[in-house]
Amino acid sequence: MSVPWSVAVKVAENLAGTHPLAESYHLEALAEEAPSLVARAEALVEEETGLTSVGVPDVEVVGRGAWVKRNIDFFSAILPDTDDRAEPTLAERFTALETGALLGFMSRKVLGQYELVLPTDAESGDAVYFLAPNIFALERAHQLRPSEFRFWLALHECTHRLQFVGIPWLRDYFYELVIEIVAAQEHEPGRLKRIVSEMKEASEKDDPLIPDSGLVGMLASPSQVEILGKVQALMAMLEGHGHVVMDRIGERMLVTNKRMSNLLKARRKDPRTAAFYRFTGLEMKMRQYEMGERFILDVEKMAGWDAISLAWESPDYLPSLTELESAESWLARVS
Repeated sequence: MSVPWSVAVKVAENLAGTHPLAESYHLEALAEEAPSLVARAEALVEEETGLTSVGVPDVEVVGRGAWVKRNIDFFSAILPDTDDRAEPTLAERFTALETGALLGFMSRKVLGQYELVLPTDAESGDAVYFLAPNIFALERAHQLRPSEFRFWLALHECTHRLQFVGIPWLRDYFYELVIEIVAAQEHEPGRLKRIVSEMKEASEKDDPLIPDSGLVGMLASPSQVEILGKVQALMAMLEGHGHVVMDRIGERMLVTNKRMSNLLKARRKDPRTAAFYRFTGLEMKMRQYEMGERFILDVEKMAGWDAISLAWESPDYLPSLTELESAESWLARVS
């Protein structure tokens, strides 16, 4: 594979735009504040989850362009060039355009991000990012309390960090799934005919033409679809767990917690971006928050909060997509 990542960067940067406060004194103030927010949040998440932190993450406040480049660096490390062809194929150019469009769009929405240590760069530390333009825009548009909103975001990213550093096998398992998806890429004769047929069948049944898995799912080979299911189940579990932990701590400590939580849930369902979400498969990610959160709460109701830690025993103990819809069946299997 020889994806022209420079094309992805240009597309993403053209779509990203900026915010008037992104280069103001507010940026410097947030950069000074962010490390203490993360340190405070991580201690509380550690106590709430029982997961043990390892090391200290880098904490960076970045703009949309920097966020885009970091994510494309990640993709290029996971999907390195495997040949010496001078020109990329049409499929590889399409991958670059799709990735650039997706990251350009997401760079206007993402508020924070936890960045894993790359498998090829184990010596470097991990990082927590705050996207300054988007934070400033949301605070101003909804008159949020900056001190509470920024700490609330830190809680979410620190929960994800403790998941990956506090569960010894999780990082390697995640990378193995990504590598498996790439390795399962295969030539599928008649792929276009198959996609047209599936869309026609969906139309006849009055179903959405683009499935929850989006364009990625439609183009995936049968073996990739199975692996994508594992990725979706894992991310639903992590997102649901992260959201519950974030809200639990927030309820105790933040006056505006409920308002912020409702705001972000409404933001994920914004009808103006619904078509894009479905096309790219991000609609599934939006549903992951709800599915995972409901699963976590159901497990707690049936067996107590400590039962959730059973999922962290090994990859075999993670719930499948089917089990995420039935906490009772997952508990029956692992307990």
